[in-house]
Amino acid sequence: MRISIEDIARISERALLASGAGAWQAAEVARAVARAEETGNVICGLYYLESYCRQLVSGRVLGRVEPSVSAPRPGAVTVDARFGFAQPAFARGLDPAISAARACGIASLAICHSHTCTSLGYFTEQIAARGLIGIGVTNASAIVAGPGGKRPVIGTNPIAFSIPGPDGIAMHADFSTAAVALGKITRAQAAGEAIPPGWAVDRDGNPTTDPAAALAGSLVSAAGYKGWALGLLIEFLAAGLTGSVNSLGVRGLKAEAGPPHDLGQLYILIDPETHANTLADRIARVADAIAEDPDVRIPGRNRRTLDTVEVAPALWALVRGLAGEG
Repeated sequence: MRISIEDIARISERALLASGAGAWQAAEVARAVARAEETGNVICGLYYLESYCRQLVSGRVLGRVEPSVSAPRPGAVTVDARFGFAQPAFARGLDPAISAARACGIASLAICHSHTCTSLGYFTEQIAARGLIGIGVTNASAIVAGPGGKRPVIGTNPIAFSIPGPDGIAMHADFSTAAVALGKITRAQAAGEAIPPGWAVDRDGNPTTDPAAALAGSLVSAAGYKGWALGLLIEFLAAGLTGSVNSLGVRGLKAEAGPPHDLGQLYILIDPETHANTLADRIARVADAIAEDPDVRIPGRNRRTLDTVEVAPALWALVRGLAGEG
């Protein structure tokens, strides 16, 4: 089925409202769902909407709370999501953080005690759209073991960054520090497909291509010890600097019942003209060199967006049912 992005935003908002979210909170989350589908990030789009709705009903996420915004330092903004969604919390903190970054040259934005933010790049691209460099990190439920190990200690712990250019976003990347995002494992399991070697180990620490064994075991870090070190850094920033929980303290993100996620996200906002007004020139120099090789590209540059997307009939029927249209 081909479904328009506009219809995805509309039905997502209706589903969230029907499940107990407040009006403006539902609109912010629905906007993120639609943006994920628009950019081809299906794992963070409609695929996640049922989880949002089920957890609203169970009370694992509070859909009507008003985030609390404070500024502990001139270059720092803190938003307590109060166990609500990350998207409304970020929306409340973005303007104060932009102002702080322009005044100080660099600023931090901490989102504390929130539900999973799902697509981290969704937030950094908003920072870049305002002319600032945006870097973001977050942690997730423990599913990654260290190299050679078998006990999950950290989450897939993604990092995202978006760099503004004179004609839009010059670079945009959003990736897990694990070898793969957890959603790709669960999607493979649902489809009855094997996963590639190098993604995961079973509960005994042995490499596996069975998604069920992977989910019972651990994912592995991207690039071995390098990805492991980066994942640990993100863990310490996301949990340690926001007062939110370690990955070890989070139950499965999509589990219907249980305690709130209580996750943190930390964003760094940098005014590119603070130290030298040369960012655009330096990007152009590298972009010109890359353009000479047709098989290489700058991540996220000139990203395509979709007006309509293919949605499985069963998923669309589920979403319509959540929205009370089934």
